[in-house]
Amino acid sequence: MITEKAAPHATAHEAGTATQGQGQGEGQAQAPASPPGRSRGGVQLLVLALGFVMASLDTGIMNVAANDLRARLGLTMSGLTWVVDGYVLAFAALLLLAGSLAKRFGARRIYLVGLAVFTAASLLGAVAPNGAVLVAARFVQGVGAALFMPSSLSLLMHAFPEPARRAKILGIWSAIVSTSVGLAPTVGGLLVGTLGWRSIFLVNLPIGLAGLLLTRRVIAAVPARGSALGGSGHVLGLLALGALSYALIEGPDRGWSAPVVLGAFAVAAVALAGFLVRERAVRAPILPVSLFADRSFAAANAVGFLFNFAFYGALFVLGLFLQTARGASPVTAGLQMLPAVLVLPFGNMLYARFGPRIGNRTALTASLALSAAGYVLLFLILAPGLPYWALAVVLALTNIGGGVSSPALTGVLMAAAGREHTDIGSATLNANRQIGSLVGIAGMGAVLTGAGDGYQGAAFAFALTAGALAVAAVVGRMGIRARA
Repeated sequence: MITEKAAPHATAHEAGTATQGQGQGEGQAQAPASPPGRSRGGVQLLVLALGFVMASLDTGIMNVAANDLRARLGLTMSGLTWVVDGYVLAFAALLLLAGSLAKRFGARRIYLVGLAVFTAASLLGAVAPNGAVLVAARFVQGVGAALFMPSSLSLLMHAFPEPARRAKILGIWSAIVSTSVGLAPTVGGLLVGTLGWRSIFLVNLPIGLAGLLLTRRVIAAVPARGSALGGSGHVLGLLALGALSYALIEGPDRGWSAPVVLGAFAVAAVALAGFLVRERAVRAPILPVSLFADRSFAAANAVGFLFNFAFYGALFVLGLFLQTARGASPVTAGLQMLPAVLVLPFGNMLYARFGPRIGNRTALTASLALSAAGYVLLFLILAPGLPYWALAVVLALTNIGGGVSSPALTGVLMAAAGREHTDIGSATLNANRQIGSLVGIAGMGAVLTGAGDGYQGAAFAFALTAGALAVAAVVGRMGIRARA
């Protein structure tokens, strides 16, 4: 299943909500910015969208390029999983820290630093001589994306302070991001098929450089605000996620009982325990632990984790399956993934039309159940003789559900967090969903290592996807209050 925004991958709506109260810029305090004119406002929107589009394209392209990368660099399945998950790991672990940095040092400054880091890492990826260097480049890309993606939305909120115009701009922003996500597999297939895998990194260079130059010209700096960084908490979180990722990715190759794998699980558990103890002890925790006492808030975060676990894990499998099991070229695989992506706006429109009438809880659980049923059907019919059109129809149905689930989930979270905790609540959901993506990709990589990346492996992976979505539907139905 292909999710609505890349993410790694936050949705534009989530990221926008999460950063409305974030760092308001840098330097000396300035007078509030006057509303930009129509033409200047359009330029500002496009400039701030450059980074988001670059990261969105990079994520979608990687799933199509994965098989070619494995063949050209001689990567094992665990090595390939590190190439994809290295990015997600850095992004997920540093996302909340990036918000604090934007407050403390200024959103524009952090945005520019993030763009520069991402662009430099893309160049490193393009010239990578082996898998180890490529994994390092992907990790640094994740660091850059974690810095500029939240800051871009913060700058957008400041550039368009009027609520009515802001709503319109966010609609255009979402359309730009959705379009880039939808076109990413096709763009990736064309690049890999014609210019080779290194081109998927080189394409970021002109976009990144244009973003750096234009941001300094048309995006105003605004005042920074003091903010505690919570460094020890972020270190513990990164250690927990890194150790868990290592265990999940290396376990299938090294053996689940290997001392280094068991040791990684132990480190993850100890670091997580330390993180939770720290969060309860400090005055300004990184995560709003008290909010998790609210049943709907806790359930929404559990659903968000499972949602991204299923969607991004299945996306990782799908790109490999089309090329290895069905023999599609990168170009053909990109084109074959396109119909499934194009239904996402239809799911968004369904939510906009019926969501307010039936309520977010009902919209969320029904759409998750639809997606789960689609993957159960896919598991049952998946066989070498399955025609492409049948595969495309089932994937489209599951992604209609995904198009409804994402905005419904955000609505549930907003209702549970309330106005007072909107910013940190959204940031928590966003970070939690990225962790779901991280674990989902690692978990699906383990499935493919054990069962192969042919029909059998894909069937097992899609069954796991269906199970995760079904559990998410049950958790949402039982845990979220009816008024959500």
